[in-house]
Amino acid sequence: MTAPPTLAWREKGEGVFAAALGLLSDQDLDRPSLLPGWSRRTVAAHVARNADALINLLTWARTGHETPMYATPQARDSAIADTAALPAAEIRADCRAAAQRFTVALRELPAAAWSTEVRTAQGRIVPAAKVPWMRCREVWVHAADLDAAIGFRDIPDDVLAALVDDVTGTWHRRSQNPALALATPGRTWGSGAVTVTGTLPDIAAWITGRGDADRVSADGFLPSIPPWL
Repeated sequence: MTAPPTLAWREKGEGVFAAALGLLSDQDLDRPSLLPGWSRRTVAAHVARNADALINLLTWARTGHETPMYATPQARDSAIADTAALPAAEIRADCRAAAQRFTVALRELPAAAWSTEVRTAQGRIVPAAKVPWMRCREVWVHAADLDAAIGFRDIPDDVLAALVDDVTGTWHRRSQNPALALATPGRTWGSGAVTVTGTLPDIAAWITGRGDADRVSADGFLPSIPPWL
């Protein structure tokens, strides 16, 4: 199996996340992110630990030995909290080092290993070829969460469309499909009694829980939607 096309999206996203982090002062890291209850330093810590967790999946694919993303949910939360408590300079260095480790792990993965099945933290069985996308969505979405002058309008359209595919696919797998269609210029997802219309960045932000409802419009009552992750 050849390497997935999402590798290039992931590489660019790493750079955008690093740029967003670089726009923030050390004091800015202590302030709230756009994620309720999370400071910017917690977002950065999460992104660093996510890289290492996904390296575990690449190790699983490369060696054939089961290596879960996290030992337990509690271990995940503890690792993020410990990282978030570090001095700002160490958090920045940790994010850079973790991203580089992930890049090396991708490069070391043999072509045949892309088809090896691994298990996500949510228990879903996927081929290792999905791992670059899992990292891609993390760095792009959390770059916006840092609230550092980089938002969903800075995410490439193909990545945004893949995000909408990801969210609607998650709803479908969980049998949580809301009775709505999502309409952007040039493409529509789903079907239902209500059509929600907006630009691709605004639709992607809304369905990932990051956008204001007043940036999209509906031809009926705007419905509530299930969570994404």
